[in-house]
This record gives sequence, C-alpha cells and structure tokens, in this order.
Amino acid sequence: MKIKHLSIITALVLLSSMTYGQDDWVDLIKGKTLKGWKQLNGNAKYELIDGTIVGTTINNTPNSFLVTKKDYADFVLEFDFKVDPKLNSGVQIRSHSLKEYNNGRVHGYQIEIDPSDRAWSAGIYDEARRGWLYPLDKNPKAQKAFKQNGWNHYHIEAIGNNLRTWINGVPATNLIDDADASGFIALQVHGIGRDKSKEGIQIMWKNIRIATENLDAYIWKNGRELKQISTIPNTLTDQEKANDWKLLWDGGTTSGWRGANNDAFPEGGWELSNQTLSVNESGGGESAHGGDIVTIKQFGSFELSIDFKLSTGANSGIKYFVTEGQNNGVGSAIGLEFQLLDDKEHPDANNGVGGNRTISSLYDLIPASESKKVNAPGKWNNARIVVDGNHVEHWLNNQLVLEYTRGTQMFRALVQKSKYAKYPNFGEHKQGHILLQDHGNHVSFRNIKIREL
Repeated sequence: MKIKHLSIITALVLLSSMTYGQDDWVDLIKGKTLKGWKQLNGNAKYELIDGTIVGTTINNTPNSFLVTKKDYADFVLEFDFKVDPKLNSGVQIRSHSLKEYNNGRVHGYQIEIDPSDRAWSAGIYDEARRGWLYPLDKNPKAQKAFKQNGWNHYHIEAIGNNLRTWINGVPATNLIDDADASGFIALQVHGIGRDKSKEGIQIMWKNIRIATENLDAYIWKNGRELKQISTIPNTLTDQEKANDWKLLWDGGTTSGWRGANNDAFPEGGWELSNQTLSVNESGGGESAHGGDIVTIKQFGSFELSIDFKLSTGANSGIKYFVTEGQNNGVGSAIGLEFQLLDDKEHPDANNGVGGNRTISSLYDLIPASESKKVNAPGKWNNARIVVDGNHVEHWLNNQLVLEYTRGTQMFRALVQKSKYAKYPNFGEHKQGHILLQDHGNHVSFRNIKIREL
C-alpha cells in the first residue's frame, strides 16, 4: 500500500512537471541575430554579442528602443542586465508606437533601470505619458538591492491590471493600472543629448525569457506585503478592502453626500463627470454658488485619502470635524481645514501667519512644511488626513507636511489668534462631517476613500 501510494505521488509530480515545466519559457534572444526585434525612435547602436544584447549610446539622438515585433498581454518576464553607472535606462512592457500619438513616440510602462543615487531601479514609470506610477522612495530594501557595475536580475509579472516587479529577488512594486492590456517589450538606450562624457557607454541584457502560459507556476509569492498603488479612479484594491478602506464617493452619484446645512445635494454648482466630482467656476465667492458639500455620516478617528486637481489660481479646502450652523449659514461651514490653494497665483497664500494659508496647511493655524512637493494646476495631487484620537497628520503626495494634537494648550492658543476664536470648542468635537468646499473656483476630486481607526 505504501509503494502504491508513493507511485501515485510520483505520477502527480511528473504530470505537474509536464504541465508547468521549463518548456513554458520562451527565449527572446534566439540564434546569432536580432531576429524578432526592430529599432524605433533613436539611433543608438544595438548588437548581439555572445548571446548578450549590447546597447551603446551615441550623441544627439533621442531615446532609442529595441522592440519586439510581437505584442504580449499577460506574462512573466525575466532577464539580467548590467548598466554603466552614468546611464539611465529601462525596459518597456505593454508599450506602443502609434502614428497618431506623438508621431510614433514609444510610450507605455517602463521598468526603470536607475544606477544613480536615487536608486529607483525596478520602479514603474509611464514613458512619454504620465510619468512615475510607482517610485521606490518608500521601499529602501529594493533601493539597496541594485548591484552597481554588476549583473542584476529582474522578475516582472503583468497579469490583468496588476503589475509587479522584483530586483535581485527583492519585491519592488505592486501597481494596479488599466491603461494598457497588451503591447510590445522594448530595451531602452536613453538619449544623452550632446554630452560627450557619456558617448559610447553601454547597457547589456541577457537571459531574456518570457512565459505566457500556465502563469500560476511562475508567479512569485513574496511581495504581497508591498503597498498596492492603484491609478484606477474610485476603486478599492483587494489590499485596501482587506485593510477596511471604504469609498466615500462612488464615482458617479451623490450617494452619501448632501449640501452643508441642507438636506439635499446642491442642484447646481457641482458636476459629476468622467469619474470626477468638480466644483464649477463661479467667480471665487465662498460657498456662494452651489455651496459646500458634506458627508451624511460623521467620523471620529479615521484615515482619509482624496485626489484633487486645482485650476490656475484656485482656492478650496477639505474640512473635517465639521459642525453645521455655527456661522448662521453665511460662508463655508466651520471645521478644521486641509487648505487647497494655488500658492503661486492666489493672494491668500501671502495672508495669515507664516504661510498657514498655503496648500496642505491647517488653514489659518499651522503652516505645512516648506519642503512639500506640489503638482502644478491641471495635475492630480493626493491629500491624506490621519486622525487618531486627538493626534492629526496632514500628508501631501505621500509626504508628511504637518502634525498636531487637538485640545492641547498650544492648539487652543493658535485658535485664539485665528479667525476661529469666536467658535466655542473649535476643532475639539469627538466627531464631525467631512466637507469639500465650494470657494467659487474650478477644483476636481476623485478617489475619495476612508478607513475608520
């Protein structure tokens, strides 16, 4: 009986090997030529030497790409590379070259090769389109995994909307994005302009192989702990759902929201279009057109994340612990405010004290860090507010820009010197509404999500 049982196990192992064997891998370097590849955009030199593709820079040419003639959808891709420390590069996946887009400029997902001190190798960049999708500034383990002047190994998984990368076995990224479901793979030699000091330097690739069948056998299990970054508007990732995040706006209706000091959502002044919630331009008046909107539900301890996009010269705000009726219905409802402002064009940035009316500041109370990084009007930014009891943090584009504690002597002293001095118990309520402000300027919101702590 034991022998028979062992035979069955052996047969199952053999069957598994036949189904998910090494035959699923396809080498993308075949023979002694670059058959199956073509060059696009720039004129850098590509050669196949002893099974290794060698890319060499030349002066005065744009980014060059050696592109597979075949497109790939879902796959696992592996390769080794070695790059000169002075050369930035990358490998394109699911990418395209279209006559109607920038005259054929190669664009799409790029798995970065970055030997600089920034060390973002294996980060995900959107070449010639949206820029960085998953930088590595929050992943020091992956940053340290790169081997300068040596061979490095990449493992890349592109399955459905999930893109994941590893560098030398270390998990680097976990991106959710739906821009491209398929496209070519390309090896980039970055343009060097007219820099003669970089002329003739090289990047090399070898052992390039891809699997497109039986992918479950080649998916790596480590890296699930990495933060998932999603670019898909108004959706929750599986990781966010597991961590109790909820959408505060569903992307298409007014469910869960109403006008401040009102039972219904404003009839005008706000627009719901293309998965975006926008305040319409009305001349800059405070809550004078459509009016502010608030959540129907009230919140105490929470983490709130909102993407916002300002128009030039815009003023708005995200308020929390909002209590209605304190200002007799005149102007905006009262609450603590994460300021939204075009600091360069709106005069209020120079009012207040010490910059406490600039973007991401606690409005009229505490200025945000001067080192904050702000995307220009017309581009999306992310605001995050974390409230744990009385401790509060403001984050802008994943950077902590200020923190404070409600109810302290310092907090109350700041309130007494501000426009809020006349409101009893300002900012110290146990819970309140979350508010998006109508300040008469065009401002857009999306990806409004919250988790209660």
